[in-house]
Amino acid sequence: MRGLVVAGANTGGVAMGGRWRSDLDAVFARDPAARTRLEVLLTYPGVHALFLHRIAHALWRHRWRLLARSLAAVSRFWTGIEIHPGAQIGKGFFIDHGMGVVIGETAEIGDDCTLYHGVTLGGTSWKPGKRHPTLGRGVIVGAGAKVLGPVVIGDGARIGSNAVVVKSVPEGATVVGIPGRVVNKGEHTDNFEAYGLTGQMPDPVARAVECMLEHMHRQDAEIAQLRDGVQRLQPLETMMPVEEIVCVLDDDAPEGEGTRAGNT
Repeated sequence: MRGLVVAGANTGGVAMGGRWRSDLDAVFARDPAARTRLEVLLTYPGVHALFLHRIAHALWRHRWRLLARSLAAVSRFWTGIEIHPGAQIGKGFFIDHGMGVVIGETAEIGDDCTLYHGVTLGGTSWKPGKRHPTLGRGVIVGAGAKVLGPVVIGDGARIGSNAVVVKSVPEGATVVGIPGRVVNKGEHTDNFEAYGLTGQMPDPVARAVECMLEHMHRQDAEIAQLRDGVQRLQPLETMMPVEEIVCVLDDDAPEGEGTRAGNT
């Protein structure tokens, strides 16, 4: 994946101050409610959590593990956002609202990613090593979504709110539902789409029901054609009468009958 630059991945990368400036610029680029830098610095918990994580991650890399975990615990208590100090996060990262966000130890987040409240980048294995997701550049994860396991989310992918993703996602794709299903295999774009919403986000369950209904209508038409053919080959009196099923709802049924199906 192009553009995956994470904190600590190279010691000669962007300076800490430059990365913090990128983080602040990301807030103004993706949140129309942001007015001044002072307001953002004082009132945005996602910014507070990210700044503290930058420090905790540096401590973690220098093997000050207890101090790093302690700082992460303070950040969690203060902001409601839990980021393990071992997680690697690129520049331009933005956590909007932020309450309930959880980012695991081996998670890797590329540049210009956005997470909303209630997002979990979690692990599904007890084994040491890579257990958490890798997000490419420009990924947006909607509110309440769960991305679990060492999966790879391609550049520019969109994860819809409350989706549960347990498989890798290609670049530019949109994923919705439980379990997550790819509903749009679009191309990578730098356009920001709040909460991972795109122009076309069909409901996979509704589409499945629609396909079943279309199949039933085709079967009804075929049965009608077969019946017409049989009627031409044998006398009408030998044909079995067609029964029309009428469903009577409770509101329409006479008292004492309830819901029933009558034949006419």
